[in-house]
Amino acid sequence: MFTLEVKKLSKVAALTLFAATSIFAANAKAVDGGVDYKVVKGTYAGVYKVNEKAENAKGFKYGRKPTANELKATKIAVRYDWEGLPDGKGKVSDGDELFSKHCAMCHGDMGTGGKGYPKLTGGDIETLKNQLVDPEKGDEPPERSIGAYWPYASTLWWYIKTGMPFPHPMSLTNDEVYAIVAYLLSVEEIQIGGEDLDDDYVLTKKKLMTLHMPNEKGFYPDVNGKDGVANMTKFLSDGKNYGTPTKRCMKNCPTGKVVHIKAKLDDGIIPPVTEKKDLPKETGAKKADSKFAKLYEAKCSACHNNAAIAPLVGNKDAWAARIKQGKDTLYKHAIGGYKGMPAKGGNADMKDADVKGIVDYMVSKSK
Repeated sequence: MFTLEVKKLSKVAALTLFAATSIFAANAKAVDGGVDYKVVKGTYAGVYKVNEKAENAKGFKYGRKPTANELKATKIAVRYDWEGLPDGKGKVSDGDELFSKHCAMCHGDMGTGGKGYPKLTGGDIETLKNQLVDPEKGDEPPERSIGAYWPYASTLWWYIKTGMPFPHPMSLTNDEVYAIVAYLLSVEEIQIGGEDLDDDYVLTKKKLMTLHMPNEKGFYPDVNGKDGVANMTKFLSDGKNYGTPTKRCMKNCPTGKVVHIKAKLDDGIIPPVTEKKDLPKETGAKKADSKFAKLYEAKCSACHNNAAIAPLVGNKDAWAARIKQGKDTLYKHAIGGYKGMPAKGGNADMKDADVKGIVDYMVSKSK
């Protein structure tokens, strides 16, 4: 058992503790994942440990400090009851254009789904009862789209604002987020106050706060409001609610035998799957490009590690024609933007010289 004073936590450690204690009530016993906590004079006690000094410690080879935008995002919190939602407004037609520019590359046209990224629209609330037991017999999985699954539109606004677009989060204005939310709700044919969201519809804070999503009552236990902690405690205290050694939490599970996955994981995967656990040592040329390798991982890998939305670094076939154009063309496209890729990959504050260094690094790995 340990005790931590919240007021002494660093920003990163405080955020970690906040995530683990988000359902706490002052001076009350709460449950998080079945673990009991107690609040004593503003201090949390439990079995988890947060190392306050870790972010400043020497000798760590991996990880990084959060960026300025990532720290800004931690200060934005929009609750299920709309507390924290800022003022703003956005038109559906503007959201359509913004979605095409910033979101469709991952989530597909109209949010219908992209390779490697979830679909946002379509589906029916009735599909949530589906179980994908045997695809060969026609079983379909649940469709967890915004309209069918998400209980609160406040989460939609919050997630887009703080976490999207994936390559450059926190780059959208509040009005732009309102416009994208309006567009996604319109595609899902969700009404607000009995009114359809057509192209000219303008979504405001006041209008959004009146919205009740179709699946708002589809989650249990109810963890919101004054009885939230008590409801969660009661639910997690009964093992029958989530499976025990004698009671399964799913149906039609094979019993008495080990189930082996027979599908091969190495077909078509670039780079191929490996079981080696050791990392290559940085020597010679690798040391020389390590600066731009780190910049690539921080600024560009979100897209270029996914072949569905950008040419995959290391894929010689995908890069052959691009490399043939010459570095000057690649520099121009990377700095100024090209087709679905925003200028500098959405990192407007990055120096041109660093962008060129990243391009050189990507090319060197893809010949």
